[in-house]
Amino acid sequence: MIRIELPAHLRNLAGVRGEVTVEVAGPITQNSVLDALEALYPTLAGTIRDHVTRQRRAFIRFFACERDLSHESPDAPLPETVASGAEPLLIVGAIAGGV
Repeated sequence: MIRIELPAHLRNLAGVRGEVTVEVAGPITQNSVLDALEALYPTLAGTIRDHVTRQRRAFIRFFACERDLSHESPDAPLPETVASGAEPLLIVGAIAGGV
């Protein structure tokens, strides 16, 4: 099982509390995890990735093992600690602004 921590607004949209888990068959990549997440929680489709291009939305970031994975290939294998369920994949809503 892959553990995923979602930001509060996506937890609310999915109707869940805390961490979620998904089963992923095959290679454990950003795309395969997001495919499983969107299949389990269809209301999240299009919120993390664009509906058409399937590219990560600009204000969403992925972290695991104290590393920013946001700019890695979405088809690259995720760290073994995420694949084994030892650590969660963190999906974080980035904050922007300024004066």
